[in-house]
Amino acid sequence: MGVNDVVKNITWLGHDGFLIKGDGKTIAIDPFQVEECEPADIILVTHEHYDHCSPEDIRKIQKESTVIVTEPNSANKLSGDVRVVQPGDKLTVSGIPIEAVPSYNTNKAFHPKQNAWLGFIVTVEGVRIYHAGDTDLIPEMNSFDVDIALLPVSGTYVMTAEEAVEAAKTIKPKLAIPMHYNSIVGSTDDARRFCDALKGTCETVMLSL
Repeated sequence: MGVNDVVKNITWLGHDGFLIKGDGKTIAIDPFQVEECEPADIILVTHEHYDHCSPEDIRKIQKESTVIVTEPNSANKLSGDVRVVQPGDKLTVSGIPIEAVPSYNTNKAFHPKQNAWLGFIVTVEGVRIYHAGDTDLIPEMNSFDVDIALLPVSGTYVMTAEEAVEAAKTIKPKLAIPMHYNSIVGSTDDARRFCDALKGTCETVMLSL
């Protein structure tokens, strides 16, 4: 299955939240202010901030068999089958390969590198999907081999749209999707600027709620 097929099975939940379906599994990432969403087999949580680690929202989509993968701060707030990882760890959950990668700020203090908070690379239907978490443009992005990149574009706590463009040019995905806007900070204009600036570099898609 190719990138264009897989992207049809990616649902934006708003902010940094996504639902990804493939290989017979449903994977949720950073669900926040979820209204209606089907239960997830795997839930990935990038860090402990309330708009990423929301125990209330996680409970809405958590089954008894759901596996949660996250970092220690978030794990302390959650219950069930919680697997704790740090950047650089790799594991396979229910047949889905998951890589934990660094996610941090370089020029602001909201997400310090020493916290060891996370981005994730998930392989679904042979396609590698990178969820950046709350990050700036970081050197580790040079080594990421991914097909689809979900990148924050709002500025303030994360990359600006222009910085996210540089991140996409560094990572070189086949497809880039903006996130982290229209909730708390950021606007549709940020996402549009990101997509427009990448024309001729890589495909982009703005997912709608």
